[in-house]
Amino acid sequence: MPHAVIRPYRASDLNDLYRICLLTGDSGKDATSMFEDPWILGHVVAAPYSLFEPSLAFVAEDDLGVGGYIVGALDSRAFERRLEADWWPALRERYPAPPIELPQDQLTPDQRAARFIHAPLTAPDELAEEYPSHLHINLVPRLQSQGLGRQMMSTLMHTLRELGSAGLHFFVMPTNQRAADFYRHLGFTEIPRERGPLAFAMDLRPAGVHRALAP
Repeated sequence: MPHAVIRPYRASDLNDLYRICLLTGDSGKDATSMFEDPWILGHVVAAPYSLFEPSLAFVAEDDLGVGGYIVGALDSRAFERRLEADWWPALRERYPAPPIELPQDQLTPDQRAARFIHAPLTAPDELAEEYPSHLHINLVPRLQSQGLGRQMMSTLMHTLRELGSAGLHFFVMPTNQRAADFYRHLGFTEIPRERGPLAFAMDLRPAGVHRALAP
């Protein structure tokens, strides 16, 4: 089995982020056959992080190349404003919004991504205030079950702590129970929500100043 290392993101890794995003885009499984445009998913959940917050981007690389990444935003609200100013406008010209009358469950994967481009999801207030940072992480199958996910999470969380982040949150699709179990095992707390993806959070402040997590 090739030995993998975790290293800081480099600009030359961008296409790898797009590729990995697609290869893991179906709740951790290969989504290549689902999308007509192989780039659109990466436009939404990978590329902008590496472009606008490269110091919070890391990759897992073995002898076969880059096979995993973790990307984050220090301040979710500031990141949302940055994308609204500098990322979404050009993509909105490229990808038309799907008809507003089409319900979400009738959209193709490309249309769902395009709808996100035109109406991005924003972090809920209770998460953005208490756990302002957020992340995305993906590993291709050959690099899974080697402890790399844990190492990448630890690397990013260490960096966020050094930058003074009070807390971290992220979302997991309910269909990806393997990932949800992994995050629970790492010590993340699931934040109750009425609908939508599962939300996980962790306090990153120094010991002694932790607040209580939501039950």
